[in-house]
Amino acid sequence: MDFDAPPEDDAYRMQVRSWIQENPNPNYKQLVDAGYVVPHWPKPYGLEAGPLEQLIIAEELKRAGIKRPQNPIGIGWAGPTILEAGTEEQKDKYLPGLLEGKDFWCQLFSEPDSGSDLANLSTRAERDGDEYIINGSKIWSSGAHVSKYGILIARTNPDAPKHKGISYFICPMDAPGISMSPIIDMTTAHSFNQVFFDDVRLTTDHLVGEEGDGWRLAKVTLANERVQLSSAGSLWGAGPSAELLIDLVRQQGGCNDPVMRQRIAALYCEAEVLRLNRLRTLSARLSGKHPGSEASIQKLMADEHGQNTLELARDIAGTSGMLEGAGPEGEVPGRMGMGVTENNFRSNLFPNVDPIWHYGYLFSPALTIGGGTFAVQRNIVAEHVLGLQRDINVEKGKTWAEARTQTKG
Repeated sequence: MDFDAPPEDDAYRMQVRSWIQENPNPNYKQLVDAGYVVPHWPKPYGLEAGPLEQLIIAEELKRAGIKRPQNPIGIGWAGPTILEAGTEEQKDKYLPGLLEGKDFWCQLFSEPDSGSDLANLSTRAERDGDEYIINGSKIWSSGAHVSKYGILIARTNPDAPKHKGISYFICPMDAPGISMSPIIDMTTAHSFNQVFFDDVRLTTDHLVGEEGDGWRLAKVTLANERVQLSSAGSLWGAGPSAELLIDLVRQQGGCNDPVMRQRIAALYCEAEVLRLNRLRTLSARLSGKHPGSEASIQKLMADEHGQNTLELARDIAGTSGMLEGAGPEGEVPGRMGMGVTENNFRSNLFPNVDPIWHYGYLFSPALTIGGGTFAVQRNIVAEHVLGLQRDINVEKGKTWAEARTQTKG
């Protein structure tokens, strides 16, 4: 890795700081107009900024306490796909509201009967003059109940090979014929939905790209999804991190329990490996190279790291960590092994056992499912990074040994 962070007196850094001084409390439209929401995008939406400039912008906005719009599926996934394949009319209509965070978006990809084989989808989009008639259902649609638009893939040619007969649509979520059922996860939050399409009509101007090109565009979306989901671990950037947990432990005087100390040290090492791996990716881009295996393994490592962070947080909190609402005045049986009293630790590290840690722990199993399951991600790394063969397809009634013998023969 060959990477030096831009110095404090870097000319581009000073330019960003000057803008922040002139706009100390910018609204989202001002951030969009400045190109700071998606600086890597081409003008007029971004600044065509390289990785180094993006890093400076992110650092300076964070230092000034300026937050960018929160519209992860819209900005991170739908936007890049529309930017690549959408018409000028689609870009003008959808991108401004998307970037300002006014129009929230959801993803309509996964189906109840498709599992991890996304291309095996059965939702149909039948052409009827200037319209497509959509029938089918989607599942695990995060935020669909509060979204204005969704990105939808549906089968437009059932006779074509499964990867060839798929098309990509922008779907208004208030279209007649759309209904949904909430999916309440074990955090008790209504984050997900199953969405049903009953003769939903979309005009042809909702088609993104060419008919039948949906699988390629879906891969564009999924590539952006996995990059974004790999960036922070824990709760994909929306929750507590290993850095926060370790800082809180330090603030309380450290940890005296030798086993817990080893676990905290291991978590720190994981976080450092992830940080350095991200810098390797950045270094490759600065050198004009395409990211290699470091980009492929980032999400795998980040997901498991997030689960490890939240599991450790639960264990540090002791039995009270499993009781939402337990406060510092309560009795907690057992010894925490920290260099402070139990009540003092709980009142500072987890004030009244802060609900975000409860939510994070209960949500953490989803980290290795969302954006591609850990098993599928490992297959991708095995085949496309390590060059290993695909799994042997075992015919019904044959043992693995027989299948291997047949393959060798």
